Amino acid sequence: MNRYWSRRIQTIVPYIPGEQPKDRQFIKLNTNECPYPPSPKALEAIKKAAGDTLRLYPDPECVELRSTIAEREGLDLGQVFCGNGSDEILAFAFQAFFDSDREVVFPKITYSFYPVYTDFFGLKRREVPMNPDFSDPINLLCGRSGGVVLANPNAPTGIAVGLDTVEQLLQANPDVVVIVDEAYVDFGADSAVKLIDRYPNLLVVQTASKSRALAGLRVGWAMGDVGLIDGLRCVRDSVNSYTVDRLAQAGAAAAIRDESYFQSIRRRVIATREWVEKALKEKDFTVLPSQANFVFASHPSHPGKELLEGLRMRGVLVRWWDKPDIKDWLRISIGTDEEMAALMAALDEIL
Repeated sequence: MNRYWSRRIQTIVPYIPGEQPKDRQFIKLNTNECPYPPSPKALEAIKKAAGDTLRLYPDPECVELRSTIAEREGLDLGQVFCGNGSDEILAFAFQAFFDSDREVVFPKITYSFYPVYTDFFGLKRREVPMNPDFSDPINLLCGRSGGVVLANPNAPTGIAVGLDTVEQLLQANPDVVVIVDEAYVDFGADSAVKLIDRYPNLLVVQTASKSRALAGLRVGWAMGDVGLIDGLRCVRDSVNSYTVDRLAQAGAAAAIRDESYFQSIRRRVIATREWVEKALKEKDFTVLPSQANFVFASHPSHPGKELLEGLRMRGVLVRWWDKPDIKDWLRISIGTDEEMAALMAALDEIL
């Protein structure tokens, strides 16, 4: 800790991203990146945008990108907001919709950026315990809060809830914002976008990083009532109006328009995930039912950290958390069939 730091950040524990090694080649199954390249149309759009106009600021309102999203989702332009990755949008949302005198509520085991946001923005939080099967404790998220955050599918468990459950949350929390973080929704879950016109307190957040293979471009978007979108815009324009650069806007819009390529990627990931789940179970792993581009698995005879280190020694990276409830579990991103076969071979050696 530096003596020049503000009091606000002196006690904060920042979010720790997955390892990005530079010392050797690894099979990276630790950061939920897409194993396949972006749409060729997206790459072509990025190249086309990388011209003389880079000397000019990008469109601060991201009109082309927002229009593309709105058309695909059946929304109005005013119901869509774009940002520099979904993490930035979530940070804006925590500032726009949650107050310091009321608790933000989310599951105890979920995306680990949520508690970082509450600490950084001086918010109170209540992390509710999971059900014994690691499903979300929906009843404990209903009522008596200053806002609700639900990752659907959840991370790191991969478990998703249905729209009836999302609607239950919205009806039980009519006076506060319910954020549904859908970073992994395209791999098997139902999006809550179709509920937006019925619930003005719903904010749906998605990203181009996973199913559209654009993690390096940093583009995310939120969809919701016009009043919520205006709140996000207020926060953005109080910090930096030009958050999404010209190349990112062009590439993301092209990727979203390339529906056939998007569908082919998600189908391939889902198919690989299904055989990985089966193969892990044959090795006596417990595998939670995933609707994301990763699986969450535990072995009865081998601690999670032992498996983590054994896989790393064999050139395979996975994600592990030193937390009591999940210390014997690994989150394994879905890679190509060849990468997952290498994972299985490494596990055979360890087991």
